[in-house]
Amino acid sequence: MALSTRFASPLRPALVALCRAAPGQRRGLSAPPVPGHTLDLGGIFPPLTTPFSPTQAVDYAQLEGNLCRYASIPFRGLVVLGSNGEYPYLAPRERLEVVSCVRRALPRDRLLMAGSGCESTKATIELTVSMAEAGANVALVVTPCYYRGAMTSAALIQHYTEVADASPIPVVLYSVPANTGLDLPLEAVLTLAQHPNILGIKDSGGDITRMGLMVHKTRQEDFQVLAGSAGFLLASYALGASGGVCALANVLGAPLCQLDCLCRKGRWQEARDLQHRLIEPNMAVTRRFGIPGLKKAMEWFGYYGGPCRVPLAPLSLPQVEELRGTFSANGWL
Repeated sequence: MALSTRFASPLRPALVALCRAAPGQRRGLSAPPVPGHTLDLGGIFPPLTTPFSPTQAVDYAQLEGNLCRYASIPFRGLVVLGSNGEYPYLAPRERLEVVSCVRRALPRDRLLMAGSGCESTKATIELTVSMAEAGANVALVVTPCYYRGAMTSAALIQHYTEVADASPIPVVLYSVPANTGLDLPLEAVLTLAQHPNILGIKDSGGDITRMGLMVHKTRQEDFQVLAGSAGFLLASYALGASGGVCALANVLGAPLCQLDCLCRKGRWQEARDLQHRLIEPNMAVTRRFGIPGLKKAMEWFGYYGGPCRVPLAPLSLPQVEELRGTFSANGWL
């Protein structure tokens, strides 16, 4: 059944109003707004999947179709070319074309965050500049990791400092140890938080103690912490995170925006009840089945999922049934 019919809620008007609120009204839960020029990242960002045709070409028509369907959901903005966008599998030209396509379709009041992290500092700077020219508002820069043994705090601080110095748009740090094998060290984050062009971090590691320390230790800075998964979104908000970049938002965008709203209104019991129903579906489309599972689930809710680029393989029939069962058991199908 379509999400729009299953997710009727009396909170909808309040949710839309909240997501249109002024930036000073929508920052993290535990810290007061700080003065400065920073963009407000408060809210939910889906890290968009990249649609491919059966011939493995980027399907821009299907991408535009998904963007039209997402337009009615009060996201703070969209992320393109993150891990769920199959960023490593896209050619440089395709990366820029995806950013341009999304920017053309996205209302100007919605932020566009684009992945621009490369293995070298030079390449990262060049791609970040190109992403800005293509219409990105914010650069999401993943940790370089091929030579992870050499990626000390000092090396990463130098890398991100040079990128932020050269970037024409604000930079968000991106730590995703499940994919990189490298957790951006806390001491490096705290140093980089002082850079005027580093806006925050997307932390996908799931260490709530670490995220709480980031919020606490950067409370005097213009620095925003984003939860990198729907599985620990409520816990992150309770500790003062500003928002979330959540793969599950590609599928259950409206419920995640409602969870954001409930937390900001202090309606914690309702928020807990909703969070509980999101944990297993989130695990299914991330750790359990990954992007193939995410794209398959999107199709059940009216979006185009389509194939992944090889070598990512589609789910088997038993895996599809297990995935469907997870969503059904939690009341989403």
